Amino acid sequence: MAAYAAGFAALSTLRHLSFTTGRFDLGNMVQAVWATAHGRPLAITDLQGEQISRLGAHVDPILVAFAPLWWLWPSPVMLLTVQAVAVALGALPVFWLARKHLASERAALGFALAYLLYPAVQWLTLNEFHPVALATPLLLFALWYLDEDRLIAFAVFAAAACLTKEEIPLVVAALGAWYALARRRWVPGAIITVAGVAVAAIAIGVVIPHFNEGASSAFYGRYEEVGGSPSGILETAVTDPGRLLSVAFDERGLRYLAELVLPLALLCVLSPLVLVAAPELAINLLSATPTQTSIHFHYTAGAIPALVGASVFGAALISRRRPGLAVPLAGLAVVASLAANYRLGPLPVWRELPGGETLQSYATHVSAHDRATARAVGLVPEGAVVSATNSLGAHLSARRRVLSFPYVRDAQWIAADETQPGYGDRIAPLATAVRLARVRRNPAWKLVFAEDGVLVFRRVGP
Repeated sequence: MAAYAAGFAALSTLRHLSFTTGRFDLGNMVQAVWATAHGRPLAITDLQGEQISRLGAHVDPILVAFAPLWWLWPSPVMLLTVQAVAVALGALPVFWLARKHLASERAALGFALAYLLYPAVQWLTLNEFHPVALATPLLLFALWYLDEDRLIAFAVFAAAACLTKEEIPLVVAALGAWYALARRRWVPGAIITVAGVAVAAIAIGVVIPHFNEGASSAFYGRYEEVGGSPSGILETAVTDPGRLLSVAFDERGLRYLAELVLPLALLCVLSPLVLVAAPELAINLLSATPTQTSIHFHYTAGAIPALVGASVFGAALISRRRPGLAVPLAGLAVVASLAANYRLGPLPVWRELPGGETLQSYATHVSAHDRATARAVGLVPEGAVVSATNSLGAHLSARRRVLSFPYVRDAQWIAADETQPGYGDRIAPLATAVRLARVRRNPAWKLVFAEDGVLVFRRVGP
């Protein structure tokens, strides 16, 4: 765990220094934490330049807890480091579960190692910073305490997990259903399930609309094909269930599921606990957004605990029927995770080997261009309103207002990287070039830095 935390904190930091992170999403979290530390809880600047609450987009108030850490270490690197440490700690409840159910410390060590080698876990750690990444270790601790019938400790960790994103309470609700059915603890299981559904309903149906000027979540647009809202999806499930199945289990969805279960040697499918991952998987599989059915992003956070926990229980099921297989099964899990990591994982070393994963394998390389970019963003004064392209945004978000280029409005500075032409939160080379050409011709703006495609302008006129 210590090696993982140190190694992935370093990799995450290098990715940030190489400007692989962006205003979307690390910059949003930086601004929310900075604002909280300065007395404006969870205040951020939205894409159009309006000052809003983070809760109008996602219900992840756990960000408030980072404000004291910001006072001690005011840097985006703090968030990246905490995330790496938190995800690494998830190996501890995996070890405890495996030691208990497999009656072997060596087998337990194997499953803890398999968790740390699991490609989805490593991509989750390196995907900038997202509060929901904290749900993975928190839910694993919650699972351990629920398995131990320690309901107060479970409630603490489950409640903390619910603070990381609005759909995570549905995972907690699924844990309650599993507890009721698998352990015959009907009353506490029912209470957990009802509480989880209620918290999710309040977060999605009340909190987000309240902080979003009465509008529902902007992310409903991702589900237009299957109903466009929770009630619409339920209606589709009743009137046209085939539609849901065809959307969820298309080629992309099946590949996504394979990349989640094969690295666990299919052990997870042997335990009913795997169904606890269903809420998160359904949310991702029904979405029209490709990133949600990819292990390279943070959308796996709510599913990983159930998949890993189910792998332990699946191995335990085999071991009870065939004594002596606990350690070999753990070894199988390690080999499967390592092989999958070689083909799918984010470790830069794999690019040197035939057939190894090369996606983002150079994202930790800090180039001369990156060093020039660092000098450029250093010219923008602290606190000044700035409009920045996405790749520069994470480095300029620790302030009250930060705009996403091409939105300029009241910005006094513009920082743009023509080699990574961010237009809002998207890559749009032509639109970015046209807008920057207009800024160059505008006498109200003075070009104060231009090197290797990185531009910084200062407002000198109205």
